[in-house]
Amino acid sequence: MNWIRQRVLERKLLAGTFLGLGSSLTAEITAGSGFDWILVDLEHGAGDRPQLVGQLQAITGSPAAPVVRIHWNDQPTFKRILDLGASGIMVPFVSTPAEAEEAAASIQYPPEGERGVAILTRASGFGVHFDEYFEEANRNLLLVGQIESVEGVKNAEAIAAVDRVDVLFVGPMDLSVSLGIPRQFDHPDFRAALAEVVEACKKHGKAAGILAGAPAQLERFVEDGFTFIACGSDAGLVAAGMRNIVSSFDSLR
Repeated sequence: MNWIRQRVLERKLLAGTFLGLGSSLTAEITAGSGFDWILVDLEHGAGDRPQLVGQLQAITGSPAAPVVRIHWNDQPTFKRILDLGASGIMVPFVSTPAEAEEAAASIQYPPEGERGVAILTRASGFGVHFDEYFEEANRNLLLVGQIESVEGVKNAEAIAAVDRVDVLFVGPMDLSVSLGIPRQFDHPDFRAALAEVVEACKKHGKAAGILAGAPAQLERFVEDGFTFIACGSDAGLVAAGMRNIVSSFDSLR
């Protein structure tokens, strides 16, 4: 397993990106690019669990830790995804400490949590490394809770105080919509919400995370105090690249 949790909690600057195309080939390309972590998106992405296996296989052996965003805070889904070998789980729309506690229980084996135990899983090398995996999983699997609503910001400090929630990760688009200021990422209310999340993380020894839409945003987010940062996605890069090629023809028509 490619454990990343300790580096996250040390609040080292860790570079990530999103995979939404469901492609093992783009996962392989991305894994060889030098990212610290890669988010495989099962919430909004085109792939599902069958595609996830190939993507996790493509990332294995690279420096990047695979983190999977599940579709909802659902305990059976945690179990299935973790058994496939994810290094961490991202949970969308964590808005209350009770929801954070539910996620914390789902990611941990008993007695700390409620995760079901199986030996012959991909995460444990189909049983070959089960003892080692079982001993290390509870303290090394990464749990990322997304702050995407006004309620989530309001409860950010209480969520950050929940044991085993490691990252409060802002979803900029959803949060801006919840604030009533869609895509106004420079709006004072949005900026104040970011500051509130970062401060909650600092107070409780957690990492603040966010998705940057473009590299130009990275410096500002780092200055804000974010350390677990994703930039762009495979779908976004392919779409932008294709548009760029087509635009090259325009001056020649």
